[in-house]
Amino acid sequence: MHLDWYFDYVSPFAYLQFALHPDLMQRPDSTLCPVLFAGFLNEWGHKGPAEIPPKKIHTFRLVTWQAAKWGVPMRCPPVHPFNPLHALRLTIALGARYDVVKTIFEFIWRDGRSITDEWQALLALLHVDNAEVLLSDEKVKAALRANGTQAIRAGVFGVPSLVAGKEVFWGEDATDMLRDYLANSALFDTAEMKRIAALPAGASRI
Repeated sequence: MHLDWYFDYVSPFAYLQFALHPDLMQRPDSTLCPVLFAGFLNEWGHKGPAEIPPKKIHTFRLVTWQAAKWGVPMRCPPVHPFNPLHALRLTIALGARYDVVKTIFEFIWRDGRSITDEWQALLALLHVDNAEVLLSDEKVKAALRANGTQAIRAGVFGVPSLVAGKEVFWGEDATDMLRDYLANSALFDTAEMKRIAALPAGASRI
């Protein structure tokens, strides 16, 4: 079954999922799809974790604890949120290859470096000497927008998200559920799974 992995470098949980599950990321039928998380926030009308101060603290405590528990080297970058746009476009320009994504994620989240202040250092690691040309390519810009549109049409609302068939698995903590689904595509066909998929609302805050 084909997998689309939607990610933004701004997400520490995307780094964690990428680091913990290289087998999923490198499957022959997997596609790594850079997206701009801010586009999802605009589409669905909600805030990112870093935009709610108490949630930001909780988020970074949790992901730092998880990384340490699971043996994933991690150091948060100097500021967060940061603008990932150039890194996302560069990834697309370089073919969204596994090695490119790995280098950028590790630069930010393993080594704790700034892709703004140390952009040239990142380009050197990637052996890129024509970044301005690559980033200004209208096809690259359009491809990033298309990834976002495709993700939203698939029902993606956050990053990281793995899409298998018509099912969305959001967050690193949904990875085991994805693996179960890959082993049993009838996972969501039980009576209870069907019932909760159509569960009506009983109240609204609006």
